[in-house]
Amino acid sequence: MQEQKTNEMKFNITEIITRSPRLETVVMVEKFIKEHNGDFKKTELFNKLPKKIMWGTFNVILHYLYENNKIVMDREGFIVYVWNPEAIKKFINRKRY
Repeated sequence: MQEQKTNEMKFNITEIITRSPRLETVVMVEKFIKEHNGDFKKTELFNKLPKKIMWGTFNVILHYLYENNKIVMDREGFIVYVWNPEAIKKFINRKRY
């Protein structure tokens, strides 16, 4: 059985000009990724966003979402939304023996 592996995401937030994103910008990017789950690679996603933001800000947001286990990059480089609060609630509320 072949093991599925996700790519390590690169953010370059130390090498490019970054700005701290506003909450509404983070929410906009997260919502867009969720609605277009697995449809776009990083640069395509940046170009398709409903509002334009700086590349550095975009990388800061992706880094935040990645570090909080909300997104991953698949083997081919597509951004996939993986956050599932319903599954987490079930896991937290299950009985332990």
